[in-house]
Amino acid sequence: MRTPHFIYDLKLLEMTLSELNTQIKQTKFKVHYAVKANSNKELLKMIEKFGLGADCVSGQEIRWALDAGFGATEIVYAGVGKTDEEITFAIKNKIGVIHCEGLQELIAINEIAILLGESVDVALRLNPNIDALTHAKITTGLSENKFGFSEMELEELILTKDKYKNINITGLHFHIGSQINEMKVFETLCNKIKDYLIYFEDNIGQLKYLNVGGGLGIDYYNPDENKIPDFKSYFDVFKSKLKEQDINVHFELGRSIVGQCGYLKTKVLYIKSTQTKQFAIVDAGMTELLRPALYNAYHKIDFEGISFIENQKQYDIVGPICESSDCLGVNVLLPELRRGDTLIIKSCGAYAESMRLNYNGRKKIESTYI
Repeated sequence: MRTPHFIYDLKLLEMTLSELNTQIKQTKFKVHYAVKANSNKELLKMIEKFGLGADCVSGQEIRWALDAGFGATEIVYAGVGKTDEEITFAIKNKIGVIHCEGLQELIAINEIAILLGESVDVALRLNPNIDALTHAKITTGLSENKFGFSEMELEELILTKDKYKNINITGLHFHIGSQINEMKVFETLCNKIKDYLIYFEDNIGQLKYLNVGGGLGIDYYNPDENKIPDFKSYFDVFKSKLKEQDINVHFELGRSIVGQCGYLKTKVLYIKSTQTKQFAIVDAGMTELLRPALYNAYHKIDFEGISFIENQKQYDIVGPICESSDCLGVNVLLPELRRGDTLIIKSCGAYAESMRLNYNGRKKIESTYI
C-alpha cells in the first residue's frame, strides 16, 4: 500500500450510525450529517442509507450530497458567505431549508427567489453568545464571531419582515462550535433557545423548524477505548430541556459520526537528531492533516508493527512540507524508529481528507475501505 494513505473503517462507521439512530428512535429528532467534516463519497452513501439528511455549507457540498443519493428536501444549506450562484442553485434544486446568517443575505435570497418565481423556506441563524468551551478557532456562537444575525439585524428584520414576499421564515438555527465535550454547554444552549422561541413566535410567527446545530466532540486521546461518542448523554440533554416544545428538532453532526472511522497511514522517510530533538520525517504532512498546524490539535500516533517498550524514544513527527508548522505530533513516545517504518495516525475521519491541500504540488492521496 502506497503512503500516505487514508483508511476508513466502514464497520465502525456503521456501528456509529446504528448507535446514533438508537438514541433518536421514537423522538422528533432529525440528524443532518455535516458534509464539511468529510465529503468522501463512500462515507456519504453509507450515511444516507441510515436515513440521515445532509448539512451543506457550499453549493459544491450540495452537489456532492445530491450525487451521493440524499434527497433535496433532506438537505439544509448553511454558510455565512453564500454567493448568488449558490443560492440560485439551492433554490432551483428545491433544497429543504436555507439557513440565513444575516439581513443582507435574506434580502438577496428574496430577490433571487422573485427572479425564479419561487417561494423559499428560510431559518434564521441566531447567535446566542455562548462560550462553547472549545478551541477559539472552532467557537462559532459568541457575539464576536461572524456567524448569525446580530441583535440589531434581528430587530430590523422584525420591522421589515412583510417586505420579503418570496420568503417563508419558518424557524431558527443555532450552532455554537465544534469538538464540545461539556454537556452543560448544550444545556445552556437549550435554555437560551426556549427564550428565543418565545421571542420568535411573538415577533415573527409560528415556528415550524428548529435546528440546534451539532458540535459533539470525540476522544482524540483515547480513540481505541472510545470509538463511538456518547450520543446518549448528548441527545438526553435535548430530550430533557426541550421536552415541552412540540416541534421537530434538527441536528447537524459531523465529526462525531465520522471522526474515529478514519486513519492516516504514513511512512518514515528519515530520522534526524539534533542537540534537543529527535525528528521522524514522514511522507504525510499538513497537506493531508491540517488540524495540528491550524489548531495545535492532538492526534494519537501509533507504530504499525511490533512494539518494543524498552527501546522507546520521543519523536517530533514532522512532514515534508516547507513550513515549520508542518508538525503532526510533538514528543510522541514510540519504539525506536527506522527509515521505512509505518505509522498510523488515529481519528482522521473528520477534517483530514476534507481539508486536504495541494500546497507544494501535493497530489490527492488514495483511500482504502475496510
